[in-house]
Amino acid sequence: MTTATTRHSERRISPVFVGIVAVTAVTGWATWTGFAEQPGVAVFLFVTAAWIVSLCLHEYAHARTALHSGDISIGAKGYLTLNPLKYTHALLSIVLPVIFVIMGGIGLPGGAVFIERNRIQGRWKHSLISAAGPLTNVLFAVVCTAPFWLDALDGVPNDFRFALAFLALLQVTAALLNFLPVPGLDGYGVIEPWLSYSIRRQVEPFAPFGLLFVFALLWLPAVNGVFFDVIDTILKSLGISDFETYCGQALYRFWQGSNEFCSAAP
Repeated sequence: MTTATTRHSERRISPVFVGIVAVTAVTGWATWTGFAEQPGVAVFLFVTAAWIVSLCLHEYAHARTALHSGDISIGAKGYLTLNPLKYTHALLSIVLPVIFVIMGGIGLPGGAVFIERNRIQGRWKHSLISAAGPLTNVLFAVVCTAPFWLDALDGVPNDFRFALAFLALLQVTAALLNFLPVPGLDGYGVIEPWLSYSIRRQVEPFAPFGLLFVFALLWLPAVNGVFFDVIDTILKSLGISDFETYCGQALYRFWQGSNEFCSAAP
């Protein structure tokens, strides 16, 4: 009986996560209805809260896949509760990605849940655990872009449409960055089990700096331009224009003042 109760508590959704979802719902409603006196504040809170929800689901996907692959220690660590405060590095997992959204409009990959890889047998399982997180971002991107490629935007207020477009941009950038085969990112985790032992040992010291390396590359104008050209191409194929993502980011950065160009949108 005690064991069953413990296992149930390990999987109970955290009130912290429920609170974040509630903030997403309320601010999404405020953005849709125009209830907020300052729509930019509502968009900021809506997008930020929804982004944190996606980060929690990203880490949950890693943890849940690891659990079914053999790491039964996952539950005791609190990773199945969707509580971001339970992550190994709450700063890296939540705070830093939010700061990057505010600063640059990039869906920075977060981390991390600690998985006891020695409990898991089979290369395919290891690859799937790494892929589960960014695949969640892909799914989130599909949900955000569905109203656009389904032409279901009739009657949708501009502010909500722009916010959704910007949120979709964050999910696409997060998925793309996460799938890069760079040490420390999920993309490398997908291919790592298939590399030789000697290669893995040589690459291992660089894993803590992989994300910093990617970030440094994105500061280069040429690389940044190519990266966002790819993002724009993906979003356009899903029915989202540059104008919509631009206005979404402009609304999100409400402290920079209103954008007349976006306000005049039909």
